[in-house]
Amino acid sequence: MDRPADKPIAVLGAGSWGTALAILLSGNGYPVRLWGHLREEIEVLARDRENRQFLPGNPFPGSLQPEPDLQQALSGAAEILIVVPSHAFRQVTATIAPHLQGEPGIAWATKGFEPGTQRLLSEVAAEQLPGRDLAVISGPTFAGEVAKGLPTAVTVAATTRQHAEGAANLLHAPWFRAYTSDDLVGVQVGGASKNVLAIAAGIADGLGFGANTRAALITRGLTEIMRLGLSLGGKTETFMGLAGLGDLVLTCTDDQSRNRRMGLALAEGLSLDAARERIGQEVEGLHAAREVYSLARRQQVEMPISEQVYRVLYDGLEPKAAVHNLLERTQRAEGI
Repeated sequence: MDRPADKPIAVLGAGSWGTALAILLSGNGYPVRLWGHLREEIEVLARDRENRQFLPGNPFPGSLQPEPDLQQALSGAAEILIVVPSHAFRQVTATIAPHLQGEPGIAWATKGFEPGTQRLLSEVAAEQLPGRDLAVISGPTFAGEVAKGLPTAVTVAATTRQHAEGAANLLHAPWFRAYTSDDLVGVQVGGASKNVLAIAAGIADGLGFGANTRAALITRGLTEIMRLGLSLGGKTETFMGLAGLGDLVLTCTDDQSRNRRMGLALAEGLSLDAARERIGQEVEGLHAAREVYSLARRQQVEMPISEQVYRVLYDGLEPKAAVHNLLERTQRAEGI
């Protein structure tokens, strides 16, 4: 639904993506409160008027206020946008539930499944925040480019058309376009699963396998995502759009992607811990690989590339061996 311009928007999560979205919304004329779970870090943001740790060089607009107190951040908010790692999503939704006032819409830009259960985040949100309008924002986006105002497009899927349109309107700018959808399942599966394929693409490029291999991984990776998404009730057209193919291509081909950089580091011979330390930020594909592997087995869906990524990350399989395992698979007709 439409949100009054004088009503604040609460952005929960002060990493690079949360900060970028807060800058976008504030630049659109809305008062924005940016909250993070570490009070001292939010106080630094308030002092510097910039996120020098995760998004340096992007000063905050005047209407963006870092807020260390969660209850104050939520007070009177017309919309609440959650931008935390997937493993923190349940805790954050549970924490905010008793503090909500009025009928704020709930949206999130987190990409992932709930760790351990493989549940979609919409299921978690519906359980923790019953009766609320829910929306997910996903698509091919790098935080730094959004913060700089470079042309970007995303998909907003919601439980109601009114909420999808309202959330899209909040994000809309001359350089930022939001398309609406009613496919909550497909948008979430696409956004979570592509991170696993980006690790695979990074491994392949790091091993020097070239552009042909990368194109094959992206194409067959999209097929895997579609198999999983369709088995859960997603729509084919969603996976051919921004939240599917668009996001997959972006994260597999550009080194701004942490997941791709993880693959490159593993191909270089770094351990998982060393690769994490080098990247220095959350790599959602590490969590998603576990959940996609478990979910595919439960849904009886074939996802060979994702399975090999899982084995590299958690079974100690050498990256080169993983590629050879894929090449040695039985010949078959192309198709879903």
